[in-house]
Amino acid sequence: MFRENMNIYDLVITSVNMPDMDAFKLLELMGLEMGLLVIMLSVHGDTKLVKKGITHGTCDYLFKPVRIAELKNMRIPQSRKSLELFSL
Repeated sequence: MFRENMNIYDLVITSVNMPDMDAFKLLELMGLEMGLLVIMLSVHGDTKLVKKGITHGTCDYLFKPVRIAELKNMRIPQSRKSLELFSL
């Protein structure tokens, strides 16, 4: 579904804990293969998970519950390419 319509999506927001898929595999597929920006959400403050998300290419990692103000104040790059430039 995403591959067929990937040009209509700009951003993916996903939970780390999903019942049927490893979120890091999803991040790899969505972020790296399809060039989409991915934000991961988690209830766990485990720094290892945060580091794993960042090293796997997430553009941000937020802790649940996420407040609307947090989302409004985020500086989300326009594309994966701008994310790479932003992190230089």
